[in-house]
Amino acid sequence: MANTINLNRKNTYITIWLYLSLFLVFSLIFIGGLTRLTESGLSITSWELFSGILPPLNNQQWENYFALYKQIPQYKEINFGMSMAEFKYIFWWEYIHRLLARLASLVFILPFLYFLIKKFFNFKQAIFYTIISLLFFFQGFLGWYMVKSGLISNTDVSHFRLSAHLLGAQIILSLIFYSILFRNVSKINLNFNSYLVLSFLIIIFFQIVIGAFVSGLDAAKLYQTWPLMNENFVPEDVFVKEFLNSKSYSSASHVQFLHRIIAYFVIFIFIFIFYFLLKNKIVNSKYLFIVSFAIIFQIVLGILVLVSGYKIYLASLHQLGSIFLVFSIIYLFYQVSISQKL
Repeated sequence: MANTINLNRKNTYITIWLYLSLFLVFSLIFIGGLTRLTESGLSITSWELFSGILPPLNNQQWENYFALYKQIPQYKEINFGMSMAEFKYIFWWEYIHRLLARLASLVFILPFLYFLIKKFFNFKQAIFYTIISLLFFFQGFLGWYMVKSGLISNTDVSHFRLSAHLLGAQIILSLIFYSILFRNVSKINLNFNSYLVLSFLIIIFFQIVIGAFVSGLDAAKLYQTWPLMNENFVPEDVFVKEFLNSKSYSSASHVQFLHRIIAYFVIFIFIFIFYFLLKNKIVNSKYLFIVSFAIIFQIVLGILVLVSGYKIYLASLHQLGSIFLVFSIIYLFYQVSISQKL
């Protein structure tokens, strides 16, 4: 009886830990997206692992932060002459993002170390959660590596580093969600169907990377029409053969066109997956319809971002929609991996 109670307590503690971590990383991605959309990411120009926990508490500290911001190209070339009030607006977004990043890391890593010492996990679980813990540290490095790219000669951060930072956060979130689903599963049936869904998830991650390119290059401010781009399916300044050249991935026109094409590709690929899994009675159709809804919702939001003139709230919803889509595919993967044929 005592052993049963202890086991239930362990499961309760781990469940609370995982769900809280999931919520915090989700919130971190949400705030991070708004930090990018409000162009606030360069407002804090130094890496303050411990000293930056508290915000400026007096006018002198605010002046010091503002003086540092005035030294970088973004202020000199874009925001020259901005007021202290305007600086505080962008500062708070970045500050909250960094504070939340610290909190999410501590909430995941400290309980994990406690659970590890108390031997709550088997060997495979310990390795799995160790990998996630290390990813939190790496994500912090990527965040600073991204910010650093906009401090010397650029007015914004590198879109390549931005995409790596976003992808890292999405992977951490996905692994935590995967853990919640599979933690108490005794038998996983990995087969062709599982790998088919997993391959589709990889395509979605690639689309998220290209979406980060679009965000980092402000590419959604170009060609704000759909389905055509300046009355052409392929705009005049986009040459398909140039996608073999890495420079094209720094072209706003090219990345917006690529983001659109991959979206169409996603639709056609999932139609095949939907038909295949439904025809062979692999999973209940409701799980396929959930993914279908997530894809349609995400595409509609993407179109609205363009035709609305790049409204921030729509762009933020579009990013959150990518999380919903990823979750729905991981849940489909879970159902496929534990199901016996219907």
